[in-house]
Amino acid sequence: MPITTINTEHLKALDDELSQRPIALDPGGYYVIYLDREASLICAKHYTNTINDRGLAVDPDTGEVIACGGKKVERVAETLYTARTAKELCVEAIEKPNPCPITMLDHAAYLGREFTKAEYALVNGTEYIQD
Repeated sequence: MPITTINTEHLKALDDELSQRPIALDPGGYYVIYLDREASLICAKHYTNTINDRGLAVDPDTGEVIACGGKKVERVAETLYTARTAKELCVEAIEKPNPCPITMLDHAAYLGREFTKAEYALVNGTEYIQD
């Protein structure tokens, strides 16, 4: 069987294009994912939010819009999840909490992808940037 070469530039272009698609925000909240290299952990801070009538995430206490860029709103995380692998983090952040803070399946799929990227970066010593 011949070996097929994978065009990684094409795959990156596809991922970049898909990252630009519009998404609906999860009323259950959002996660900030990062690595704690000293402890060899993947970390995910969960923040609550509500979605306003314009489809924007807002701080449930102040009603202030939570922007992805520009002015930063100082917030306190609801929960910090840590794990050694992407699978362990999925169990801790998605499967164990009752009720689950994730209310949308596409958000759960996104988190699984991001946790996997974070694990790869942790294991390989590369930079992790949340999409």
